[in-house]
Amino acid sequence: MPAARQDRFAGLRRSIRILKTRNYRLFFIGQGISLIGTWMQSVASGWLVYRLSGSELMLGVVAFSGQVPAFFISPIAGVLADRLDRRKMIIATQILSLFQAACLAALAFSGAVRVWHIAALSFFLGLINGFDMPTRHAFIVSMVEDKSDFPNVIALNSVLFNGSRLVGPAIAGVAVAAAGEGVCFLFNAISYCAALAALLLIRVPAEKTSHAGQNLVRELREGAAYVFGSPPIRFLLMTVALMSLVSMSFPVLMPVFAASILGGKSDTYGMLVGASGLGALAGTVFLAMRRSVLGLSRIISVSMLLFGSALIAFSFSRTVALSLAILVVIGFGMILSIASCNTVLQTIADEDKRGRVMSFYVMAFMGAAPLGSILAGAVSSGIGATWTVFACGVSGVLGGVIFYLRLPYLRGHIRPIYRRIGIIPEMAAGIQTADELRKPPEFSGN
Repeated sequence: MPAARQDRFAGLRRSIRILKTRNYRLFFIGQGISLIGTWMQSVASGWLVYRLSGSELMLGVVAFSGQVPAFFISPIAGVLADRLDRRKMIIATQILSLFQAACLAALAFSGAVRVWHIAALSFFLGLINGFDMPTRHAFIVSMVEDKSDFPNVIALNSVLFNGSRLVGPAIAGVAVAAAGEGVCFLFNAISYCAALAALLLIRVPAEKTSHAGQNLVRELREGAAYVFGSPPIRFLLMTVALMSLVSMSFPVLMPVFAASILGGKSDTYGMLVGASGLGALAGTVFLAMRRSVLGLSRIISVSMLLFGSALIAFSFSRTVALSLAILVVIGFGMILSIASCNTVLQTIADEDKRGRVMSFYVMAFMGAAPLGSILAGAVSSGIGATWTVFACGVSGVLGGVIFYLRLPYLRGHIRPIYRRIGIIPEMAAGIQTADELRKPPEFSGN
């Protein structure tokens, strides 16, 4: 077996081996069940909004309401994640999320649900997610002692997310057709119990913080100065924002493609979302097979080009089979770019500032996402879903070209950090330089 292939399988085995760790195994199982419910609710909400309103704009408005709160909440959440017990914070967000799903289920089963109900509850969930996401990112990494395992842990977490993205929508499509959207909301509420049980069973040492006596505003400024003063972190966050703007636009219009363009029903919608999840799952397995954080920069640029090109192709597809195949490619390219940026950010961030760095990551993603959602709904109402997705694809391609042109800049700033933290030993610097003459280095991971 070639050495390169052996290296890939070694990385995959290392990722799977992490599941032997009790804490991470509990987290993996609990979150896996919960995320299936989350994707079921997401699909059911989108279909219910389109069924009630028939409006592409309302799809964008509801998506916007669920995404925009995180943009404003995340900076504060990042500070709290660096000074408070992260496990307890996540437990609190899971309880509130359970309450939100239960309210949606009650409204749906009673027949009283309206679009504004969904928008208001989406906004409430967005507030919860604003605290949950940066805390979760930081908590996952804090469960791992060996920093060299970070890429594998992040990859596994992404496998979990996208595996549920494949299963949840498929179940939701059938469930909505058979029993209505309320069943999906109810299952999501119940699924949070599994996540809560796992979090309560996890045993982690008390987290040491050095912020107890500091002022909240001072810590926010400190985090902002650190993020914007670091060229690689700043550049990667800009890339995440662009990908979020593009990648969060086309899912908003998926009910339109399923019902109006492809002539399908809720099961077709579920399959379309699931196909994208299948591609994303393949992308995360690919990342999990890599052995270290090295190897990602060129992959990010190529995956952005692949993602944008596939979006352009999807915009003109008029058959379900072809659309499903293209969406697999879209999901693959999307996860490679976004998850890889996440890995590099988590690796180069200082431990005592990781929560705040992840809060800016959430800000970059969730700040652009609502803008992309509302633009997608508004623009689609004017020029149609086809040309809106086409424009998103062109934007993705241009982003990939820009990233490729900036590769020397990114490598020049990240490589010294990798040497400092021991990922690239100084004694190997000459070998790394020689390799650059033959093949551009990549920064790998999730």
